[in-house]
Amino acid sequence: MRIISVTPLDKRRSKVLTDEDFAFALYRGELRAYNIEEGSQLSLEVYQEILEKILFKRAKERTLYLLRSRDRTELEIRRKLKDGYYPQEAIDYAVDFLKRYRFVDDENYGRNYISTYGDKKSRKQLEFELQNKGLDREEIDRLLEECQVSEEQQIAKFLKKKGYEKDITQPKERAKLAAALARKGFSYDAIYQVMECSDGSI
Repeated sequence: MRIISVTPLDKRRSKVLTDEDFAFALYRGELRAYNIEEGSQLSLEVYQEILEKILFKRAKERTLYLLRSRDRTELEIRRKLKDGYYPQEAIDYAVDFLKRYRFVDDENYGRNYISTYGDKKSRKQLEFELQNKGLDREEIDRLLEECQVSEEQQIAKFLKKKGYEKDITQPKERAKLAAALARKGFSYDAIYQVMECSDGSI
């Protein structure tokens, strides 16, 4: 394969792009060691050596560093590595390592996420956020049922905090509260069901 470009990313690293659409980042010393420059040829044997000796290890270390601050899903890890110009082989290697030692576990992540935010966010919002993090719809539905998220309780808590009372709160303020809840992802059916209670409780 031929090196199309070598573009500096910062003072120490550069992005290498090949004519086969492979992109990866190396430090200046590594570029010199492998004679990588624009227009030069890169054999598959040398590319494999770069993967095994440098990029596999670096990708694994990067993922462990990312997990020090908080848990992440497999998709989040893959996105971070891709943004760091790790090639697909290195990304797969790092993710396989994490899954083998259970450093990344999407089901457990989803369960913990719902446990943490299930009393603050609507079911629709939880579904959207977890899907965006890479969990599939079927798995999310199962976890939501398992954790028993109650939208009515969340709505009641919100209304109580806002001082809502069925027979006192004015229609205009009632409509504003309903719209605020709808923006959070709660259904109007659930909102008005709770609002019909005298004090906004269920």
